Amino acid sequence: MKYKSLTISEPEKLIFGDAPLPVKTKRGLIIGGGRVYAEVNFTLPPMEVSLKTLPEVRKHYTEITEGILERAIELNSRGLVLELETLLEMTRTPAIGVELVTVMNEICEKYYQKYNLPVEIRLTPNDLREFDRPPQSRTSSYLDSMLELFELGSKAGGNLLSIESTGGKEISDNALMMCDMKRFIFSQSVLGVRDMEFLWPRIVDIARKNRVIAGGDTACGFGNTAMILADRHYIPKIVAAVARVATVPRTLVAVEQGATGPDKDCAYEGIFIKAITGIPISMEGKTSACAHLSPLGNVAAAAADLWSNESVQNIRLLSGMAPVAYYEQLEYDVRLLNEAKRCGERESILLQKLLVNSDIGYDPQALVLAPGNVIRIAGQIIRGKNSIDATVSGCKEAIKIIREAIDSGQLLTDEKELVWMDILESDINSVPTGESEFVEMMLPELGDTFIPSEYGL
Repeated sequence: MKYKSLTISEPEKLIFGDAPLPVKTKRGLIIGGGRVYAEVNFTLPPMEVSLKTLPEVRKHYTEITEGILERAIELNSRGLVLELETLLEMTRTPAIGVELVTVMNEICEKYYQKYNLPVEIRLTPNDLREFDRPPQSRTSSYLDSMLELFELGSKAGGNLLSIESTGGKEISDNALMMCDMKRFIFSQSVLGVRDMEFLWPRIVDIARKNRVIAGGDTACGFGNTAMILADRHYIPKIVAAVARVATVPRTLVAVEQGATGPDKDCAYEGIFIKAITGIPISMEGKTSACAHLSPLGNVAAAAADLWSNESVQNIRLLSGMAPVAYYEQLEYDVRLLNEAKRCGERESILLQKLLVNSDIGYDPQALVLAPGNVIRIAGQIIRGKNSIDATVSGCKEAIKIIREAIDSGQLLTDEKELVWMDILESDINSVPTGESEFVEMMLPELGDTFIPSEYGL
């Protein structure tokens, strides 16, 4: 564990728009430097994506980019980020992804030169390695195309590099369905950490070589999977809340390997990363309802430096195209956040408090994201002697916080969920904090569901 102390140790300092280590982009956005910016995430309507259909795909991304930036001018935006989160075919055939970055960047540069509107592109290749069965994290043929897209895409205008890496997902999905926290912790603190230590030095090297920014990772495939399962009543909300905390040490590895933020938007664990490291973060909340429902609509904004929406398809709504409509919603949200900052520290802290308090009494997943609770949990994480110990310590503190909130009447809880508190604690307490002991414990249980050598085991 690289970090031995918290960079932010007061809840009021873990706030939107301000990060101890702000990031300045090529076109002049200072992310975490006193202002919150919108980050717009979009995707295609259902259609074939291939070299054959590339002209039609390019037309969609041209329309999306021009539509959003034209609206940004009309709304007097001070800057924004556009995320190109690639689809499978765009990464498997890097030429497609690179072409889209190029087209988008040409439009961004036009608006920057003509209107002095700073716009940056976050390039997020999707992690294709999970399409091998079992996944081949280090030897997959998909790895080369992912890294090629990072390399060529950063040259074409992808100035922020991120990924939703999936190391350990072959274990985590079943662990969540079975509410097996011991197995889930193994997927994060052993497999996830080892995969991040393999992948992120390569991404950081590409970013440095091409003078772009290594943003960060996201545990979307783990924490958000748990959140969606809980929303559909497949697993308890308490399990999903603790699972979210279990992803933190794994995601932290990107920063330990050289990522500087802003991290990826769907990493709700980003607020923990900000408290520990001081980097700026992107968060998403109520405006992500186009892609998934969540209990984190307002609390997620409490410490956001970029405010995002998740992927919205380029389809027509009554007002216009959906990406433009969602951008407008984001821009009004950041106007409010920035007006609070303009008014002063007292007003900013009040708005932060309102955002937090409007959510945390309804769901333990929101409760653990309150800045005060984040600092408590992060404080335990950094005391861990290794990633396993850090994960276990963070999960134990999360359960303690949830218990306190239930006992005090602060948190509404379904009686059926309460039994899971003791089950989770027992499961977590059974985890040995030494990696060799943990691996020896888990290998007989996991059988051929994963390939140990693909994680250096």
